[in-house]
Amino acid sequence: MNIYLCGMIGSGKTTIGIRLAAEMGREFVDLDQEMDRILGYSFHRLVKEKGWLPFRELEYAICREFSRRDHLIAALGGGTVRYEWNRDILKNSGPMVLLHAPLDVLIERVRVADRPRVNPRVTLEEDVHRIWSESEEKYRAAADLIYDTSPQSIEDAVADLKRMLPPLLQNGRSG
Repeated sequence: MNIYLCGMIGSGKTTIGIRLAAEMGREFVDLDQEMDRILGYSFHRLVKEKGWLPFRELEYAICREFSRRDHLIAALGGGTVRYEWNRDILKNSGPMVLLHAPLDVLIERVRVADRPRVNPRVTLEEDVHRIWSESEEKYRAAADLIYDTSPQSIEDAVADLKRMLPPLLQNGRSG
């Protein structure tokens, strides 16, 4: 069984995932980093030059590859679980953990990142609020466990998740 970390940009998927994998003796993979490795350049460039459709196609191929592997902790892209085809390909290969934080916290965490906007010509704040209002149900429906990263230190979040995950791994994915 794998463990998939999902959530909005800035929720802590990569930071927590790296440490959780080390603590649990699992391999860590990051969908965004894997995409950059495959492309040989930043996925930001792919989106800028070719749009979101080629990005989503490559994202699906990477999800399919993750689902064929075992014993991973995978940080998914911020929008990965908003698409049914990604949820379907991952659902039987491990539990999905939604890392969540209040939107103002997410915005502050990513303010310095130069990330492509899902909704062009809007501010970061508008983009994050729009994505969450349109997709909150999808994030929550995909999750076997929802964990709020905002009040926790990274160390506490890792300790909590390390304690909470074994029952999910024993029982497999619920959905």
